[in-house]
Amino acid sequence: MMKDQSLWIRKVSLSPPSLKDNTADVDRLVHALKTELETRTIEIDLPLARRIPHLLRIFEYEVACILFRGSESWHLLSVKSPSDPRITAGLAVDLGTTRVVLRLLNLLNGSVLGETAFDNPQIEIGPDILARIHFSDMDKGLEKLNALILGGLNEHIQRLCAESGLEPGDIYALSLAGNTTMTHLFMGLDPHWIIREPYIPVMNRMGLYLAEDLGIHIHPRARAIIFPNVGSYFGGDLMAGILYSGLNRREETAILVDVGTNAEVVVGNKNWMIACAGAAGPALEGGMSRMGMMAGPGVIDRVEIDPANLGFRFHTINDQRPRGICGSGVIDLAAQLFQKGMMDIRGRLVPARCGNRLVEENDMRHLVVVSAEDSATGKDLRVSQADLDSLIRSKAAMYSILETITMAVGLNFNDLTTFYVAGTFGSFINPASAITIGMIPDLPLERYESIGNSSLEGATMILTGKGGLQEMDEIRNGITYMELNVNQDFMNRFSAAKFLPHTDPFRFPSVLKPLGT
Repeated sequence: MMKDQSLWIRKVSLSPPSLKDNTADVDRLVHALKTELETRTIEIDLPLARRIPHLLRIFEYEVACILFRGSESWHLLSVKSPSDPRITAGLAVDLGTTRVVLRLLNLLNGSVLGETAFDNPQIEIGPDILARIHFSDMDKGLEKLNALILGGLNEHIQRLCAESGLEPGDIYALSLAGNTTMTHLFMGLDPHWIIREPYIPVMNRMGLYLAEDLGIHIHPRARAIIFPNVGSYFGGDLMAGILYSGLNRREETAILVDVGTNAEVVVGNKNWMIACAGAAGPALEGGMSRMGMMAGPGVIDRVEIDPANLGFRFHTINDQRPRGICGSGVIDLAAQLFQKGMMDIRGRLVPARCGNRLVEENDMRHLVVVSAEDSATGKDLRVSQADLDSLIRSKAAMYSILETITMAVGLNFNDLTTFYVAGTFGSFINPASAITIGMIPDLPLERYESIGNSSLEGATMILTGKGGLQEMDEIRNGITYMELNVNQDFMNRFSAAKFLPHTDPFRFPSVLKPLGT
């Protein structure tokens, strides 16, 4: 194994004690490990130290040591027989506001043993972090939110292990990345001040913990790595994304965007990074409309409108009958409506172009995207004018965030060599459609790179030795955080961006074309 890995399995052969060598059992093992690892410090928890004399003797002083490498010292987690066939496993966790993803890894070779995902059980309290923070202020509210996520994690860890032929006790290391609020609720930290000026978390540097102290039922001496936050709305999930994308190792300046409950953005290279976050995601997730939902089977993720007859063509995930639409489908739909003249520059539906697809209900215009006979629900799938207004606000916020952070460091969009787009949003989005509505800058499409679930991938890297705690600390220390809640430039740009594609259409030359083409 390479010596830059953060978790190790080392086989050690010791000389048995004798009258000429009466070194204490624990000291004997520690000395051998220090020599093997070329380190000064090996830490051993007391419960393990109590068992070492017995373990050394039953294994005849030939042992396999499971060690975790912290940023400053090594931790001995377990001592096993070198012939023990059981896998030494690690668990990477993407702790999302809506969805939680678990990946089980073989720590010897980094291979994936299994993966699963589940809806964050805190959704029953509220779909967004704001609702959950307010609930945490109620009597025993924080305790309930903490219990919900721990219960969900432990249940699915047990299931994932069973499917992989393992026991939870085979997991010796856990790495977890989530936004600032989700991390607080997982750790039982009070998030009250996160949403109140001057927007202060309980802590940003989480460090290492015993998993059992956090309420996670894996090996009792397993260590948990919690990715640090940078600010109230810039959490460990984007820290993991930076690690995975390699933004912190690049010579050229690039930008990374992760859209979920918030839009989290970082611009920079190996010499400097600046970050910010703002509310730009809700209209792109399940809350966008009555037909809006997270990406999944039967959900529309791509939309096209025939310029000849204005007929709708769409693609659904897994090619099932449509039952809703996700963020990428909403963006495609808006772009197509705008290009075909069915929606004007203010985002208003145009009756003369929408024809009989336009219906009015409770003094609100609705556009029928899928008729009842073609939908999986047996009902029309519609978007309302209010839904489109919400989308316009979200796209304006997104563009304004990107413009504000880029201009804050004296750059323009053309100075960015790569535009990383992370998360489910990044996996499905069509950059051309997002450019058409003025959500992201009008850059050559080859500069846009989708990197999927970068939060999970970054958490995986920590466990497989492709990125270490020291690098994670360096990333955090190298970031300057910009608070958008009190940024007047952002508010001014937001107002200008609430048109399609923008009040200044010359920022989007590729969109300047006759309507209906």
